[in-house]
Amino acid sequence: MSRKRFAGRVAAITGAGSGMGRALAVELARRGCHLALSDIDDAGLAETARIAAAGGVTLTLAHVDTANREALYAWAEQVVKNHGRVNLLFNNAGVSLSAPLADVTQADFDWIMGINFWGVVWGTQAFLPHLTASGEGHVVNTSSLFGLMSVPLHGPYNASKFAVRGYTEALRMELDVMRSCVSATCVHPGGVRTEIARRGRVDARTEAYTGQTVEAVRGMFDKLLDTTSSHAAAQRILDAVVRNERRVLVGRDAWWADKAVRLLGGAYQGLVVWAMRRARSRSAAG
Repeated sequence: MSRKRFAGRVAAITGAGSGMGRALAVELARRGCHLALSDIDDAGLAETARIAAAGGVTLTLAHVDTANREALYAWAEQVVKNHGRVNLLFNNAGVSLSAPLADVTQADFDWIMGINFWGVVWGTQAFLPHLTASGEGHVVNTSSLFGLMSVPLHGPYNASKFAVRGYTEALRMELDVMRSCVSATCVHPGGVRTEIARRGRVDARTEAYTGQTVEAVRGMFDKLLDTTSSHAAAQRILDAVVRNERRVLVGRDAWWADKAVRLLGGAYQGLVVWAMRRARSRSAAG
């Protein structure tokens, strides 16, 4: 899909009410792409639509919980009914959870996997027949830097993002084998300025592991994500679609994490443990 051919195409984006979802919508609209946007944040979604409308494209909005399979299938049908076709799917919606794995509840695991993983699977399955029917389609699934490497206290999030990576890489290979008109790309953002840290769940038992309060942990995570703008991330992702890349690393931190894991293998875990122990000692001393 050449750069100029976003014009006149139709893109469906989950999690479009803020962050990368909003940035993707605005950039696609600027390039002349019509938009089907969804989120559970109706106010945020309306604001995204207001900004993207400056591009003069057709926009439709839907309140969709990506953890609801039936809602995703219904939305896919409605998108095609409203727009006539769909060419691009961005499974972008995601949430975070910070908690020690020994204490994670079934409800917490169900919550994060339902949105971060099953939302990607069901979204892909719901839209794939329509993407194929368009004659030119692309699935873009959002994993994470934490889909490349794991860190303590983010085990459920790691699990969901590693799962997205495995699913998307297999999907891409299957589409290639069948010479499909649809392709797939897996996105690994590093620290991108979004609302995910502020809106994420932080279990109170993280204090025993970090030596810091829940609010301090939340603030630390938020700071780590403040390295790449959502706009820059959106441009990088769309350029990757143009080049039909299999994997997209967004931000220098994602690039370095990928290189560290490739170079060190499992030994990177020892470095992470050392860094966390050092941080705990500093907190205790402070």
